Amino acid sequence: MIIWAARTTAGVGLGALTAIAEVLYVLLSAPLLVVPATREAVLRGARKLTEVERIRLDRFFDNYNDDDYDGRRALQYLFPRILVGLLGLGVWACLAGGVVTAVFYGRQLVTGRAPGGQGAGTVAGWLLVAALAALAVFLCWQGMAGVAALDQWLAKRFLGPSFRTIVERRMSYLFSTRAEVVEAVNGERRRIERDLHDGVQQRLVALGLLLGRARRTGNTELVRQAHEEVQEALRELREVAWYVYPIALDEGGLDTALESLAERATIPVEVRYSLSLWKPSLQVATVIYFVASEAVTNATKHSGATRITIDVRLLGREMVVEIGDDGSGGAQAVGTGGLSGLARRVAAADGEFSVDSPIGGPTVVRAALPCG
Repeated sequence: MIIWAARTTAGVGLGALTAIAEVLYVLLSAPLLVVPATREAVLRGARKLTEVERIRLDRFFDNYNDDDYDGRRALQYLFPRILVGLLGLGVWACLAGGVVTAVFYGRQLVTGRAPGGQGAGTVAGWLLVAALAALAVFLCWQGMAGVAALDQWLAKRFLGPSFRTIVERRMSYLFSTRAEVVEAVNGERRRIERDLHDGVQQRLVALGLLLGRARRTGNTELVRQAHEEVQEALRELREVAWYVYPIALDEGGLDTALESLAERATIPVEVRYSLSLWKPSLQVATVIYFVASEAVTNATKHSGATRITIDVRLLGREMVVEIGDDGSGGAQAVGTGGLSGLARRVAAADGEFSVDSPIGGPTVVRAALPCG
């Protein structure tokens, strides 16, 4: 609290000094705006002064603003900014006057004199001075905080991205995420094709060979082996179908689908589902499920984990899922598949995705998606 107050006071004071320089610049350069040959130079100078203000707000108030503004907007910003800076100068003058007054009364208190007089001081008199001093400190601090808040609001109003820039950035983001989702879907299709080709198809080929041999020889042992191959092929086919889309999401909801995922895992999986009073939309539930499914698959295949936890909860206006394991760590969301595909899928739903997996573990895969 003390550090924050000191930074705010210093930031307002520095803003008061820069306001003096800005007043001089505006007064001296304003006539040059009517001359086309010097107009651009004036706007460049205004932008440099605005850059100083932008850095000051970032350093002292942790208030970051973009630098994609032109000289005209910078000059428009400087006019109200000067008024705020001079207001901060007034607050600082009041603060300096308060410090001088405090030193004066402090000396009288030490010498035993009455506040502002020559006689002996009384308790009632000094209590009144203390109350007035506390009020003055409060007013000075409110002035500092008010100037700082107004300073930040002005920067956001004039230096923040325009509506057109926001729309263009949003369009660019949507184009990018759309391409990433298409790539993620293609990657999942390739994985399903590999699972069908290398798993189910190979078992069906082996089944055909076994049935052919059994038909020629009448060997009952071959028939038994063929029956086992049928069961295994059905199991793998169900696994592929679950990976495409778990029907439990439609029939029982996200909690049922996650429980089924835990039951099918080859290592213990604990599901903590804290959404009993709220049901997520099918779109959000699907993304959450596939994040959990891919994270469990990665932990099972690559981390050597002995235990996995799936934690689903609401955090403010976001739905958060965290999948943790006690494996060897080192997981990364890079490349074209696996966790990187999940990152693209989450980004397409306006969510945030992160992987915390130091070497040696543990690993925590986290996704946060907006509820509405």
